Amino acid sequence: MRAALRALSLASLALLAACATRPVPPPSVPPAAPAPAPPAPAPTPPAPPPPANALAAGVTLVSAPALLPEADAARALGAFRTSCPVLMRREDKSGLTRPGDWNQLCAAASSVPLDGAASFFRDRFDWVRIGEGKAFATGYYEPELAGSRTPLPGYVPIYRVPTDLVRCTRADGGTGRGRYDENNQCVLYYTRAEIEDGALANKGLELAWAADPVELFFLQIQGSGRIRMADGSVMRVGYADQNGRDYIAIGRLLRERGILPPGGASMQAIVDWIRANPDQGRALMRENLSYIFFRELTGPGPLGAMGVAVTPRASVAADPLFVPLGAPVFLTMDRREASGIWVAQDTGGAIKGANRFDTFWGAGPYATSIAGGMASPGSALILLPKGAAARALTRP
Repeated sequence: MRAALRALSLASLALLAACATRPVPPPSVPPAAPAPAPPAPAPTPPAPPPPANALAAGVTLVSAPALLPEADAARALGAFRTSCPVLMRREDKSGLTRPGDWNQLCAAASSVPLDGAASFFRDRFDWVRIGEGKAFATGYYEPELAGSRTPLPGYVPIYRVPTDLVRCTRADGGTGRGRYDENNQCVLYYTRAEIEDGALANKGLELAWAADPVELFFLQIQGSGRIRMADGSVMRVGYADQNGRDYIAIGRLLRERGILPPGGASMQAIVDWIRANPDQGRALMRENLSYIFFRELTGPGPLGAMGVAVTPRASVAADPLFVPLGAPVFLTMDRREASGIWVAQDTGGAIKGANRFDTFWGAGPYATSIAGGMASPGSALILLPKGAAARALTRP
């Protein structure tokens, strides 16, 4: 009996041992519920379109500064007088003035002595702010580069306006500068790369030849300059037309790509990088599709968009949709050299929008240095004939 009980006990232990070592199936786990889909992002409202002109941006009448630098005012008075014959008959795209508004001011300007220029600008004009008045100013100058009137090995052509550059309407409805292709269809004009690769070669369009393609590129950025020949003679050239392609600022590209630091993309820094990296530099310059055509200047110059000679330290390029060309402008900039009274006598491919200006500094090493490094925030006021501001403020 004891043996039987012992055997039964051993059998029971064996059974328990077997139970202890047998794998136990995991408890049944219900499948996880799918995660709820994230809420759809709220649609981003479209950015409002930029104002069409100065009236749309908003006009505020302000008080003139109590003191104006006499030297600045005297230079600006000379530039203003130069503008007057064109200013009195020019259509104002900004909407700020009407034909005839400038007649009395121009008549008065002709007899104002230079030492009375500051009071003339302070007392005879309405001073207005466009939009918030926050301004940004760059600089340009009249470069001088080595060249030739005849082709030489390694020299690159400076082109006149091509005869096939016209204004036309493309198949997509776009209107602007272009050309007619072999099917007599209006298409975009050749890019910088296409022109440099010979699209205009052998057509008799060469005005002169430049010894350095990098200097020619920056001549196009400036829009006018001097070509010094080997015999010492000088040809002055000025902007005649543009290929209709978008202007791309290569300094901005170098900053965005981290090649040059913010605030470090001066003209000299850009030139230095292009010369140190010739293949990449050539490709970079070609990213600016815009190409400028020139004409020889035989009178005073360089000429601005009004067709009159621009004056160093007195002429400024502006967007004519926001500043009447020929109007005085008062800048207060972080760069003190750019502060003072200027006259809007020019335009530029990159000078777009309210309170965007490009200050002209003339020719020579100082002008090259200061214009190449000019990139200054600040504020701007526009000077209008008396009564023009009140009229602008009452428009809906």
